[in-house]
Amino acid sequence: MTPKGPAPSQCVILVGGLGTRLGDRLAGLPKPLVPVGGKPFLDYLLWHARRFGFSRVLLLAGHRSEAIVNFIESLPEDPDFQVELVVEPQPMGTGGALRFAADRLDERFVLLNGDSVFDFNWLDLVSVAARNPDAAAVLSLRRVDDASRFGVVDLDGEVIRGFRERGDAGGGLINGGVYLLDRSVAEGAPEKGSFEAEVLPALAARGKVAGRPQQGFFLDIGIPDALDAAQALVPGSLGRPAIFFDRDGVLNIDHGYVHKPEDFEWTPGAIAAVKAANDRGLFAFLVTNQAGVARGYYDEAAVRALHAHVQQTLRAHGAHLDDIRHCPHHPEGAVEAYAKACDWRKPGAGMILDLAARWPVDLGRSQLIGDNPTDIQAAEAAGIGSRLYQGGDLLDALAPLLDRACGAP
Repeated sequence: MTPKGPAPSQCVILVGGLGTRLGDRLAGLPKPLVPVGGKPFLDYLLWHARRFGFSRVLLLAGHRSEAIVNFIESLPEDPDFQVELVVEPQPMGTGGALRFAADRLDERFVLLNGDSVFDFNWLDLVSVAARNPDAAAVLSLRRVDDASRFGVVDLDGEVIRGFRERGDAGGGLINGGVYLLDRSVAEGAPEKGSFEAEVLPALAARGKVAGRPQQGFFLDIGIPDALDAAQALVPGSLGRPAIFFDRDGVLNIDHGYVHKPEDFEWTPGAIAAVKAANDRGLFAFLVTNQAGVARGYYDEAAVRALHAHVQQTLRAHGAHLDDIRHCPHHPEGAVEAYAKACDWRKPGAGMILDLAARWPVDLGRSQLIGDNPTDIQAAEAAGIGSRLYQGGDLLDALAPLLDRACGAP
């Protein structure tokens, strides 16, 4: 697969919906801020955006925008994850909101409906775009037993031919509310109008919309019954098993103290293996000993820069690592600050346990793949499964671990 371009770093969220079907349940709040599991629903969308590697979020607001302003001001400052706001001057519809914000949009960006959550590999839309280079919009699709609330998508391969309005109950593919868009879509939208009802059908008529059915937890909170169900279901959907990847000798060929992007050579099937973990709905983490820091061969800034390159490459291929830990220490290090024993250094379990404390990880079903006995010992110390990688296609080697993590017999 040849990427269409760099993966998007901007996530745009529509937060201006009126929420008329929820009535008094909104208590004066815009729908994306309605409490779910004790916190604003929008928090869950930001959580997903962060783990997929988006560094900038743009909220498109209108109705009750003062509450959105207060929400943004309540967020902790994070230079690596910036949340900004555009407020439409009058009701313009979702298409008009995009048009109004066009000069704030990147060349490619991911767009979310602010009143639904779809927990699949958002970056797979990048892969769909690479296979459909003429598409200006790529949609997530979800198969449901009753599509009457949503309307149905007509799909031909990966090309969306049209949209049918809400109608009789029955199963079908629906729009999942997560989109990969070219900025030209916003620039060509009407000054007032609906993105879903006007912009997308017009693009589909020109063969400019692609899509693919996705698997994962989905919930639209737009009606009272769904909002009630969301109180337990949405928080409960966050936890999942993880695949922990060693780095040197597993994701990349170990040439010895690799620390420059130009020296990073992927092992066969490595990118596909990470993407497979993403597509199965698992966390994908990297845990790597980097004793080269302690030995003075390179510094931690070089480690972080290399990992940024790794993430950039993965994201361009529809994959990502949810988080990364490295241990710079070694008892025999030449750099005094790093010359010490550390329980993060494998065979210690510190990196694994730190990630499990940071993220809602189901350790009981989690797995590690490494190429060194110390990797396996670290997995045992953390109480997770493991496999020793001895070369060959990494996706093939990972397959049984994916099945174990997902509960397959």
